[in-house]
Amino acid sequence: MIDTSRAVSRVFELRHVLARASTGTLLATALAATCGMASAQSSAGPDGYPQTGRVVIVVPFAPGGATDIIARLVADGLGKRWGTPVVVDNRAGAGGGIGTEYVARAKADGFTLLLGTQTALAVNPTLLKKIAYNVDKDFAPVTQLASTPLVLLASNKSGANNVQELVAKIKSTPDALSYGTSGNGTSQHLTALMMLNRIGGKAVHIPYKGSSQSLLDLAGNRIDMQFDNMTTALAFANNGQAKALAVTSATRSRLRPDLPTLAESGVPGFEAVTWLGLLAPGGTPAPLVAWLNKEVVAVLDTPEVATKLAEQGFTPKPMAPDVFRKFIQDETVKFADVIKSNNITID
Repeated sequence: MIDTSRAVSRVFELRHVLARASTGTLLATALAATCGMASAQSSAGPDGYPQTGRVVIVVPFAPGGATDIIARLVADGLGKRWGTPVVVDNRAGAGGGIGTEYVARAKADGFTLLLGTQTALAVNPTLLKKIAYNVDKDFAPVTQLASTPLVLLASNKSGANNVQELVAKIKSTPDALSYGTSGNGTSQHLTALMMLNRIGGKAVHIPYKGSSQSLLDLAGNRIDMQFDNMTTALAFANNGQAKALAVTSATRSRLRPDLPTLAESGVPGFEAVTWLGLLAPGGTPAPLVAWLNKEVVAVLDTPEVATKLAEQGFTPKPMAPDVFRKFIQDETVKFADVIKSNNITID
């Protein structure tokens, strides 16, 4: 709601400015100021939020990665809509656990939000023996922000030019082929196991401390295949260092529409994407959560944000709070099945 007294005062100030305006530039500047004021004021939420405090988005990882970049995109967009800065607070450690727990314990007033990850919200509750938060009770989902498929890469020595040929090799010679990941329990590892379980095949897992070394070994023909994020995987494929066979999303990616999905390439019903979302602490009032959803969706709907997300290999995926909650629950069940059936544990 626009503050009437402030608006009237501002109009009188601008009247004097316009009276002295002798050029179109000055007139345009004054009108822009008026529009900017109205825009910021029109985005006021319940009980004066967010003008009554400082909004912080906690990123549970160090600055510089895709999670951090996307958080800053959202923070910048919201800050522009609200006319007040939105701060990004990086609290890295424990695979995202430290920052996630911090928000779980924060006051439920909407001023501390979480840039939640698939791993922290849908994988770790099953993968880890001890976890310091309960996703269902400790968080109020606002909206999913974006998602990106992984890309299935095959080494040049594998001889596989498509998914069907790779699946045939895996099934005909169990444990003859190897796959690299950035470690046990990572999205790369779980996605590979999901595929192997679906096709009834076996391959040797080679875990690394990061995907950069495993990709070099893939390019050097020391391992046979790997799932990796879209931007990195396509860079290797475009350079001829590996072959991009398919994406893991249910539909083809707009970023690379020529690549088929695993589902249409002989692994029916397969879907596994990496996703990020925004959450508030559990107990945050429903009207505030609904208003935050509306505001964040408006930010995601801008061409500028969509373009910058695409640069990171992501696509906007806004959804209603209740839909996002159900999505997290479904993802948790999906990954729990993979983790338990393959006896994956991390202390």
